[in-house]
Amino acid sequence: MAYFTSRRSFLLATSVVAAVSATPLFAVRRDVKEQARSVLGRSIVINGNMLPGFSDPVDDPQFVADVRATGITAVKLSMGGGAATFSGTVEHIGSINKAIAAHKGVYMPILSIDDLIDAKRSGKVGIFYAFEDAGMLEGKVERINYFHSLGVRSMQLSYNGVSPFASGVMSPTPSQGLTEKGIAAVVTMNGVGVTIDVSHSDDRSTLEIIEQSSKPVMISHGGCDAINPHPRNKSDEILKAIANQGGVFGQYELSYLTPGLEQQTLADYMRHLTHALNICGEDHVGIGSDAFMLAFDTSPESMKAWDDSIKQRRDAGIAAPGEGPPPFAVGLNGPYKSLIIAEELLKAGYSEAAVEKILGGNFLRVFKETWR
Repeated sequence: MAYFTSRRSFLLATSVVAAVSATPLFAVRRDVKEQARSVLGRSIVINGNMLPGFSDPVDDPQFVADVRATGITAVKLSMGGGAATFSGTVEHIGSINKAIAAHKGVYMPILSIDDLIDAKRSGKVGIFYAFEDAGMLEGKVERINYFHSLGVRSMQLSYNGVSPFASGVMSPTPSQGLTEKGIAAVVTMNGVGVTIDVSHSDDRSTLEIIEQSSKPVMISHGGCDAINPHPRNKSDEILKAIANQGGVFGQYELSYLTPGLEQQTLADYMRHLTHALNICGEDHVGIGSDAFMLAFDTSPESMKAWDDSIKQRRDAGIAAPGEGPPPFAVGLNGPYKSLIIAEELLKAGYSEAAVEKILGGNFLRVFKETWR
């Protein structure tokens, strides 16, 4: 699709995936596995950034089984890509609406908190829309209301670069921070019922957005700078500011977990996740994988397409340093992602109540406060 110029363009273009049944790679005591399954089964599980798969045929039994095996209640799906246009984003929303309707046996749209509750009751996976870029707004604050009417429930004020509203993590220094138009956007998002996401905002913009917003702000998908210094990872100061304001930080699986270009692992992932918990507390951390809900295809053909997409991002000047390895942690690449994370947290000594919050309860609380 011509309107994608982002890492996500590859992911969305390959979202018609073969169903993959993954088996956890780490042997765990049977009682911890059963405990994790119990927690997962009763939790509202919300992933702050994820790519759902769409199959052909839509009723493929293995695909249906794998989607249901995720235990996920809802995912946030980023729309429009990293160089979004207004018309392209409207078209993208329409195409995903069509895909969800075609897969109505396993997916449902999410527009409200009641829809999240219904998704849990029905066993379907809910999908709600979000923006990582601000290009589709074309500098017009009033378009926030329009896209909200199309189902967009979370927005960022910039991608990696500078927008009319704020600065991203790859912006030139000194940062412009939150602009006057950005202040108007924050007020509008608070008023209409859009959750503000600062995953790609630089430090100055993030802190100014938090100060300006009357409602909790989230980092839907990020990492910890204290574990691996990187522009896309967040400092302890930012993590504390998010927690103190009542927001939530979602831990991603991206290559920025480690300093090299090796494939990130479950151990790498847990180092970041537990650090975020130590800084923010159990009430302000969630999971925002920025990965496939089922599995990333590691075949040679898929890896070539992935490498080509990274080159396109670098050529377009929107790539962050360290992009290269595909978006998954070894040990989490499959439908049992949430279950494995729950097991690891329980083994690390976190209570069942804390695990429920991390799996989705904290995102649910923030959405309750921001979607009103």
